[in-house]
Amino acid sequence: MAEPLKHLIGPQTARETADAVARASEAFDRAAFLADILPVIDGLELMQRGQRIADALHRHLPNDFEQAASILHNCLPGPEQGGLSGWALLSFNQYIAAHGRRNLETSLGLLKALTPHFTGEFGIRPFIAEEQDRALAIIAGWAHDPNHHVRRLASEGTRPRLPWAMRLPRLVEDPSPILPILEALIGDNEDYVRRSVANSLNDIAKDHPDLVADFVERHRAGASKDRLWLLKHASRTLIKKGHAKALANFGFEPLSDVTVTLALANDRVRFPGEFGFEIHVRNNGSEARTVLVDYAIHHRKKDGSLSPKVFKGKSLTIRPGESLAFAKRHAFRPITTRVYHPGVHRLEVMLNGVVQAGADFELTAPANTDDGKRRDH
Repeated sequence: MAEPLKHLIGPQTARETADAVARASEAFDRAAFLADILPVIDGLELMQRGQRIADALHRHLPNDFEQAASILHNCLPGPEQGGLSGWALLSFNQYIAAHGRRNLETSLGLLKALTPHFTGEFGIRPFIAEEQDRALAIIAGWAHDPNHHVRRLASEGTRPRLPWAMRLPRLVEDPSPILPILEALIGDNEDYVRRSVANSLNDIAKDHPDLVADFVERHRAGASKDRLWLLKHASRTLIKKGHAKALANFGFEPLSDVTVTLALANDRVRFPGEFGFEIHVRNNGSEARTVLVDYAIHHRKKDGSLSPKVFKGKSLTIRPGESLAFAKRHAFRPITTRVYHPGVHRLEVMLNGVVQAGADFELTAPANTDDGKRRDH
């Protein structure tokens, strides 16, 4: 069995942090620092463990943030000596975010220095939230840094909806200030950076679909294979939702001469079980067509309404007069992110984002009452 995530930080992390800070500052009281942490850390979860160490740093480092930041900087790995890296630096993020707000340039400089050894994407967000213009003016320069970890921080740290991190409401509402950063990085030579750019654009697409579709259109012409992958990955939510321009950007035009028929293997599914169906696609036109075939399951909710979830199917090229068929089996089994309710559900098949066929089926399963661990979608 895998170790719980909280064990990524533990008593040894606290001791290693104490040793590093003691080497960087003769005035640091190592024993008092550890006395604040070790008696309680085993009873805490991951983020709480990092925060406990961060709080202890605040109590035992100088009150002057500039002095404290210099000490923490000297705890990082250097060209001739080892230093702290990995999850030990989560507490540095938390300390800087809490206590460096009045020292923007120093704080961002320290987060930039530590990001090659862990990440600074969580620590920089309070600064963007509070002083967006000043913070982004600094972060924008990181897009041209020789270190790919720093370049990634410029895109990942500014994501409007970064998972597991505080949301940036102003950038959710208006993401235009970070578009120049993303444009500077779409041709980056590191996949690690390009993937972050794609994820940021996908975040933006959830609130500004047309903006991202236009962005992709502007940068698609003459794009390399790597850039095309980035732009398509950035469009994944839009494509899944059938956004017309996003689909057209990748050759999935509206179809008038392609037809779909749907055959169910069974119209009643006993939970847990499988729902089988076959999709037939025919090109009745005189030209080959590129077709994206997806399907949606409209799950029944507790109140009887239906909530759709789209599942990826296949991308096909169909010659004139050609018919293609493929079978799918959709599993209904216990998962931690969904409560299944018995009753009528619906299957819909989409071509290039447009619903072309559908059928109802019944799920005969008792409702799961474990509401504390699962949720409806």
